Amino acid sequence: MYKEKEELPAVTGDFYEQSEKMYVATDCIIFGFDSGNLKLLLFKRRVAPLEGEWSLIGSFVKLDEDVSAAAERVLEEITGLKNVFMEELKVYGAANRDPGYRCISVGQYALIRLKDYDKELVEHHGAVWHDVKELPSLVLDHEQMVEDALEKLKQKARYQPLGFELLPEKFTIPQLQSVYEAIFQKELDTRNFRKKVFSHNVLVKLDEKDKSGSKRGAFFYMFDQKRYKKLVEKGNDFEVF
Repeated sequence: MYKEKEELPAVTGDFYEQSEKMYVATDCIIFGFDSGNLKLLLFKRRVAPLEGEWSLIGSFVKLDEDVSAAAERVLEEITGLKNVFMEELKVYGAANRDPGYRCISVGQYALIRLKDYDKELVEHHGAVWHDVKELPSLVLDHEQMVEDALEKLKQKARYQPLGFELLPEKFTIPQLQSVYEAIFQKELDTRNFRKKVFSHNVLVKLDEKDKSGSKRGAFFYMFDQKRYKKLVEKGNDFEVF
């Protein structure tokens, strides 16, 4: 016999007051590139538990703040930068991930140009760049966050021009190849790399040369965003190998 469905109790203010609480945080996996190596920005944790141990840079999300805005705030507070590449990675919600209190964290990874950030501001916060191949032990689940971010970076850089986010506005082809070798942690065939990159027609060759490596020098190039948009509109990807 049909039984009428019972009505659920109305959700009131008391319901929220009586429910258990937890914190929401955001942790930023901030990558840079220097001297052929991919770098990660870390600092010593300033609060207990695990105070003084190496950590990603993060913050609790404020009540009146979007999670993405919290990540942008953290990045600006530490590096002085705005409007850089930043993307949500994933949510980390294991019940025992933080011994301090029940807390979930939304990981965000960012790519910045090392010549652009505020070095004095970074030093003021006690943050230090580390080679991703020689990282110290990290607190909580931050090592997993870094591992996930590196894998996501590899996946996206395979088809999207993320390497340019780590380079100065003007760069040489050897510098560009060096970035991608750092991301993928392997050597790339120079001839094939150049052929693939130039086939996309998204680089603008400049008259200037970088002669820091040899007398002959290497021409500088710039990434053309408009040409890249046309490439995407045609259904093509920016493959590098």
